[in-house]
Amino acid sequence: MEFKHHTAVTLAEVAEAAGVGESTVSRVLRNHGSFSKKTRDRVMEAVERLGYVPNRIAGTLASAGSRLVAFVIPSLSNIVFPDVLRGASSVLEANQHQAVFSVTDYDAEREEALVAAMLAWRPTAVMLAGFEHTEGTVKRLRASGCRVVEMLDLDGTALDLAVGLSNRSAGRTSADFLLKRGYRRIGYVGHDLDRDTRARKRFGGFCEALGAAGFALVDREICAGGSSVESGRLGLERLLARSSLDAVYFSNDDMALGGYFHCLARGISIPSQLAIFGYNGLDIGRVTPQPLSTIRTPRVETGRVAAELVVTDAPPQVVDLGFELIEGATA
Repeated sequence: MEFKHHTAVTLAEVAEAAGVGESTVSRVLRNHGSFSKKTRDRVMEAVERLGYVPNRIAGTLASAGSRLVAFVIPSLSNIVFPDVLRGASSVLEANQHQAVFSVTDYDAEREEALVAAMLAWRPTAVMLAGFEHTEGTVKRLRASGCRVVEMLDLDGTALDLAVGLSNRSAGRTSADFLLKRGYRRIGYVGHDLDRDTRARKRFGGFCEALGAAGFALVDREICAGGSSVESGRLGLERLLARSSLDAVYFSNDDMALGGYFHCLARGISIPSQLAIFGYNGLDIGRVTPQPLSTIRTPRVETGRVAAELVVTDAPPQVVDLGFELIEGATA
């Protein structure tokens, strides 16, 4: 069937088709005010037949109360942020709020531009990852009058609401676990630490814990571009080509799985020849032949709690959801 471009169906056309006034159609669509069941059925039949879509922007401007919640997130290339969105959207939908989102690719300037664009829609709340924003982003958020939720980090000062975990503490816990298991020659494979500030904090906490125990990181490989299974595999290959190690800490599970595959391909025995430790606790890491040793983060829960704070208009607060050490079988 060929799609022809037509002008949008208007409220007036729905009213005419249903044989009622425009204000009646408006009341029915907002489910607000008085109308009979018969009138409602006539209006909904006309809406269905004509394919009418209400103009929420006009409605928002008229009522000065948006039900939009804007998510400005760094990435959709791994499951972390889709999990957060999944947790949030169940709560938002149940409370008649609508989620809209945009992706920054871990770029602070891009985050500023996207926050400005989102604020033009006058959302109820803006949800972001972490505490590190440009001055312009902070200024706009403060001036906007809407709620701000910073997610997946607690190492910093919240603008309003914060939900997540301490990345620095997760890094320290990871190092303590590897040291307790007897590993001493430890390396690191990660992605751009300037852009991913939460990965940088984990790395900082990891090195801190090594130092406190009288050890230092032997070597590190920072992969250009984003984190992926492939970059983890290539990163470990480069690291092992120049350093003799007995354990490697990866910035996340995607990269750790890449490292795991490199070991399988090269016949490197895990964990006896090389231990591998990740971060996030992704489902795929649980079902590999040797379950991944990692930190499980409360991603779905973070989204759910963040959304609940917004829909209940909770006072400013910081919610620490913690994290879980998964011992796995790779370390």
